[in-house]
Amino acid sequence: MRSYEAESEPGWDVVLPRDGVSLDGVRMAGFRERAAGGLDMRVLPRPAVVVVIGLGESPFSVEGAHGRQDLWSFAAALSPGRARIRAVGVECVEMRLSPRAAYTLLGVSPRELDGSVRGLDDLWGRAGSRLRERLAETPVWERRLTLVDRFLAERAARAPAMAPEVAAVWDTIVARRGRVRVGELADACGWSRKRLWSRFGDQIGLTPKRAAMLVRFDHAARALTAGANAADVALACGYVDQPHLHRDVLAFAGCTPTALAGGANSAG
Repeated sequence: MRSYEAESEPGWDVVLPRDGVSLDGVRMAGFRERAAGGLDMRVLPRPAVVVVIGLGESPFSVEGAHGRQDLWSFAAALSPGRARIRAVGVECVEMRLSPRAAYTLLGVSPRELDGSVRGLDDLWGRAGSRLRERLAETPVWERRLTLVDRFLAERAARAPAMAPEVAAVWDTIVARRGRVRVGELADACGWSRKRLWSRFGDQIGLTPKRAAMLVRFDHAARALTAGANAADVALACGYVDQPHLHRDVLAFAGCTPTALAGGANSAG
């Protein structure tokens, strides 16, 4: 029985692990471009670290906080700023890591991603380069996804786990869709506010307040791109009013809610 399944999106072949992956908080897929238009995409902040291992013949061109970089593989922070990614002939494995999985698997504090898109070689070093080489030499998607899954499992076995208190605070933020009073989070986990802010920042890469804003924005962005009215989205997602939603979307996505709803986050 195959351990993967193929799907199709306009212009793309998408391959998913049929039986899932070994680690909680990890989503994985393989992508191959079928159309000739290439990729031209703004990176939206999301409550997951996105890791991409490129297998095509050309690197990704990444424009962001560190200027323009040509990267074969990269990791995008939870809130990567205003970044844009372009490429042609794309073939890659993409992983979306929950903050808990990212803390375990990246090998550095998420704070070191510096709110940007970083080359994966900076994080995984030679081990990451060898993985990419093996994937490029392996033509079968089933084997590729198995190799990545095994690589992640081996890293997780040697890595520290996130502090239970930090994980619980993040889970609370997600469960409440970002609609939390950050002052209550420290009381709930039994830490001082100062200690929570420090440990949360080290292990998540954001302050609790920024994390709550990000989670709320993510729900709003999904609703807007699905066609919901901005006024209804503001009310449903806990914004004070529509101008409040407008300010958050502009801060996170670099565009207005109308532009976001119209697909301005992706030009390809």
